[in-house]
Amino acid sequence: MRVSLIHRGAIRCSAVALVTFVVASGAFAISDRQVARNFDAVEPAVCLVSYSSEVRNPNSGESSRRNTRALGLVVSAKGLVMVHGHMKLQDSEPFNIRVEIGKGDDTKSYGAKLLQKPADVNVCFLQIESKDALSLRHVKMSERKLSLGDEIMIVGMLGESLDYARASMLRRVGSILERPRRTYCIDERVPFGAVGGPVMNSAGEIVGVVGFDLTAQEGGDLYVRSGHPLVYQTKLLNDYIANPQSENEQDDAWLGVFTQPLTDDMAEYWGLPKEGGVIVASLVPGSPAISAGFQRGDVITEFNGAPIRARQNQEVLGFTKLVRETGVGEEVEVDFYRDGEPMTIGLTLAGRPKSANDAGEFESETFGITVRELTQDVRILMNLSEDTKGVIVRRVKPGSWAFLGGMRPGVIIMDFGGHPVTTPEEFQAAAAKVEEDKQKEVSVFCRVGSRTRFFRLEPRWGSATETP
Repeated sequence: MRVSLIHRGAIRCSAVALVTFVVASGAFAISDRQVARNFDAVEPAVCLVSYSSEVRNPNSGESSRRNTRALGLVVSAKGLVMVHGHMKLQDSEPFNIRVEIGKGDDTKSYGAKLLQKPADVNVCFLQIESKDALSLRHVKMSERKLSLGDEIMIVGMLGESLDYARASMLRRVGSILERPRRTYCIDERVPFGAVGGPVMNSAGEIVGVVGFDLTAQEGGDLYVRSGHPLVYQTKLLNDYIANPQSENEQDDAWLGVFTQPLTDDMAEYWGLPKEGGVIVASLVPGSPAISAGFQRGDVITEFNGAPIRARQNQEVLGFTKLVRETGVGEEVEVDFYRDGEPMTIGLTLAGRPKSANDAGEFESETFGITVRELTQDVRILMNLSEDTKGVIVRRVKPGSWAFLGGMRPGVIIMDFGGHPVTTPEEFQAAAAKVEEDKQKEVSVFCRVGSRTRFFRLEPRWGSATETP
């Protein structure tokens, strides 16, 4: 099965799911006048988004901060802005978000908040925060489909050296992938400043935006086509534009299982039909799945009447999405195989527990350390039992008393200065008590990996002659 990529008169082929190819000439039918007309219509809605990110190294636990700028697209008069999905990754959290709309002396700058990130398309949405009612120039999108070889116009943004000027570029639909969903591939690479930019067809209708899927290292598990510029079609975006959802409105349903696809090899080994499914690889303590009696090795084939046919890793997240969108408190039936025998279990879905991104934290400026509560996902990642109590070190300020004492991100504090600690609030109280008593030496009992150890902090309270 082969499909070609259009590339200025040459054919490049790759093994994918569509049987067709087109050889395109270098000329474009979109006229200069039409380019200018399309550009003038869209440019007011293209804006500059600037933000800082706290990036965590998953191996060391250490964090660093970066300042980034990206193209934003205003998609509602009330200030909803769409930006590329790499703004928020699994180990990167944006803050200090600003949106600049307009150009020259007419530029206005607004603060903005990040909304809940869609699960099925790699974009982010921001809501501009303004005391005054907004009525912004914005784009309206068409759900008209594209065809192989269609000319498209993209509006992007140039770099800092060119004052982030808006720019147009012409490309073609070089390939169409039909599975697992219809995806348009652009025939040539595009500059990073075009990612998130509007894509127009030859009639000037906005039919999507430029995007890149996430790699597995960035947290991508669904529809992963990383490394090649795509057109995220309007059909994937309209529901999120019509119904923007804040992070604190998120109320996802949760089953509490980690799964892997039922490949044909595994099905043959277990004597099961080669129709796909998801294998329960592990279960989260206290989850609905545990309460209902699921076990490791169960193979789920139907969830709430919907067949589960996952055979590849990228198809597993479709099951997660199905569970999430079913709704908290819903009673469902799950069909599965256990030891080759078909079974059915009824259960009630619960709300997804707090994740590390939502966890509360406290920063002690005195000791130069920031701690965060232990959430279920962190426990699973670090293989911690439920009886492990404490707070996890999120950041350590270089040169601080905690840093000089050898403490680093990823350490779990269980006792600080003789005060047991299980929450950021308890750590805050413990740090305040230690500071009040001005202990000459602060003993910190921690878990580091699979072992426990003490750290000794030696704060200098005031002058060298000062004693407790």
